[in-house]
Amino acid sequence: MAVGLPEKPQLDPVPGVRLATAMAGIRKPGRRDLLVIEAAPGSQVAAVFTRNRFCAAPVVVARDHLAQAAPRYCLVNAGNANAGTGAAGLQAALTSCRSLASLAGCEAQAVLPFSTGVIGEPLPVERIETALPTAFAALSADAWLDAAHAIMTTDTLPKGLSVHFEVAGQPAVLTGIVKGAGMIRPDMATMLAFIASDVNIDKSTLQACLQQAVDRSLNRITIDGDTSTNDACLLLATGASAACVESEAAIAEFQAALDQLCSHLAQAVVRDGEGATRFVTVTVAGGSNDAECLRVAYAIAESPLVKTALFAADPNWGRILAAVGRSGPQDLDIDGVAIYIDDYCIVRDGGRAADYQEADVQAIMDGSEYTLRVDLGRGTACETVWTCDLSHDYVRINAEYRT
Repeated sequence: MAVGLPEKPQLDPVPGVRLATAMAGIRKPGRRDLLVIEAAPGSQVAAVFTRNRFCAAPVVVARDHLAQAAPRYCLVNAGNANAGTGAAGLQAALTSCRSLASLAGCEAQAVLPFSTGVIGEPLPVERIETALPTAFAALSADAWLDAAHAIMTTDTLPKGLSVHFEVAGQPAVLTGIVKGAGMIRPDMATMLAFIASDVNIDKSTLQACLQQAVDRSLNRITIDGDTSTNDACLLLATGASAACVESEAAIAEFQAALDQLCSHLAQAVVRDGEGATRFVTVTVAGGSNDAECLRVAYAIAESPLVKTALFAADPNWGRILAAVGRSGPQDLDIDGVAIYIDDYCIVRDGGRAADYQEADVQAIMDGSEYTLRVDLGRGTACETVWTCDLSHDYVRINAEYRT
C-alpha cells in the first residue's frame, strides 16, 4: 500500500490538451494500457530522457521526432518497454507513430512514442494499431485520471496533481501524472511523467524550467538504485490562456508552480515504491559542496542494509554511520559528524550520542514517515533525496514480474 497517497488524485483539465485510453492487451487482457495525448496546434514541448546507454527504442524515436517537428501527439503504452529490441524495436516504434499520424492527419514526426514494462520483448504493434481508433475517437479534456491509470505497471495507485497559480495576474493551471514504482534511480526524471499547462511560453524557456524542476525533484529519488531504459518526462505548454511567461517575474512564478508539481510527483513515486511501507527523507547538510552531499545521501538511501532496517523499524544506526563513511568524503573529521532521526541525535563526537535512548528512536521508526539527517560539519552545502524501505514484497514483486 502506498505511503500517504490518495486513492484518486484530483486532476483538472488543461485547456488545449485532450487524452484518451484503450485496452490493447499489450501484456495482460482487460486493462487500459494504451494512452493518447493530443496537444493543440502551436503548443510548445520540453522533455528530458534517461541517461541509460541502453535507452529504449521509443526514447530514440521521441528524441529524433522532437528535433524534426512540432509535436502534436504522445502515444504511450504500458506492459512492454520496447527496450533491448534492436532495429526491430525502432521499426515498431516508428510504425506505431505512423498509425496514429494516419488517424490524426499529421506527419509521423509529430507523434512522440513512450513505452514502459518488460525489457527485451517485441512490441506487439498490431495490438496497438487495433486499439488506436478507439482511443482516438474518445479524446477528451477530462481523461487525466484514466491516463494516470493507463500508464501504470507495478504501481498500486494512479499518481498526479493539479496546481492552479497566477502569472502576471493571469490564472493558469498545471496538471501532471507519473508512473514508476521500481527500477527507479532516474538520473534525469522518472520512468514516465506527463505534464501540461495552458501558459504562453517559448520552447527554450520551457526546457530550462523543466530541467531546473526535474533536477531538484524527480532527479532526487531512489527506490532501488536502478536507472530505467525508458525514463522520460514531457512538459506541454498549449498557450491557451492569457498567462504569458516572458518577464523574469513571470518565469519565477511559473517555475515555482512547476517545482511544486514535480516535487509532488517525485515523492509520489517513492511513496508508491514496490513493496514500500515507509517514506524516508534523507538530508545531508554541512558538506563542502553539493556533489559531496548527494554522494552521502545516495549512499544511505540506496544501502540494502539501511533500507531493510527501515522496513524492520530497527534502530540499527551503525548501518547509517557505515554508509556515510563509505561514500568517500575526503579528509572527513568523524568527530564533527552528527546523525539524526527527525530531530533526535543518534551520533555525535565520533560515536553514539551520550543521551541516546533506543526506545526513543524506535518510537520514531515505527512511524511511516521520518527524516534521516546527517550534518557533515564542514561546509554550507545541503542536499535532499527521497527513498523508501526495502521489504519482502519488493523481492516478491520483482521475482514474479514476468509471471
